[in-house]
Amino acid sequence: MKTKISILLMVFFCQFNYAQIAKAKLIQGQVRNDIIPVENVIVFNTKDHTATNVNVYGSFEMMASVNDTLVFSSLVFKSKRIVLTEEDFIKPKIFVPLEVFTNELAEIVIKARKDMSPINGNTQRYVDLQYFGDEKSALKNSAMTPDGTIDKGTDFVRIYKGIINTLRKRNPEKTDFHKETSFSDYVIHHVDYSVLSNNLKLKDDEIKLFLVFCENDSKSRTLMGSNSEFQLLDFLTNKNKEFKKIITN
Repeated sequence: MKTKISILLMVFFCQFNYAQIAKAKLIQGQVRNDIIPVENVIVFNTKDHTATNVNVYGSFEMMASVNDTLVFSSLVFKSKRIVLTEEDFIKPKIFVPLEVFTNELAEIVIKARKDMSPINGNTQRYVDLQYFGDEKSALKNSAMTPDGTIDKGTDFVRIYKGIINTLRKRNPEKTDFHKETSFSDYVIHHVDYSVLSNNLKLKDDEIKLFLVFCENDSKSRTLMGSNSEFQLLDFLTNKNKEFKKIITN
């Protein structure tokens, strides 16, 4: 009798899992910004703990279901959360606008990227923005007050500079700290979003910068293997302590 009950429970469990998997569909999307090219953005599905990177054109695709929450994390752009609806799966592609933290941070990252492609097309809007930013056209950091201080917000320009300055001190011969490496990809595909968000207490806006900080440690290259799960989590925990010290100074 117990054997029959066990078999029935197993069959029910398998059918339930199959039904859950069957609901997942491929969704395609593109992240956009009207000022600068969008790249190096991580997209997390917080429900099924999957993640992917957008490509150089800002496009991405992943398996997802209705009511799944997607989180977008980047160095330059403010994080964004969207909840997928049935309508999103009918469209050929969903478009997700991202907002830049500040002009200053965007300029710092762009200048630091040695491998970044030149801007094509009409460049006058970039010139106008740089030299003639006004109330209507210039980007604002909603966390900043008119006198430039932080009002109930986080100064990500300061945090970014602090992290990069620390990396420069540790790697004086290195100039490009933003080039994507396999470690960042490895983490987002092998470590749940909940670990980064709940266990390490990282804000959505901090995740990408934290991974850049980690991947510039040479030890990270040795942790990308099936037998290194415990060591990887231990490494991330210790790096997070260093990361928190820098961003709170």
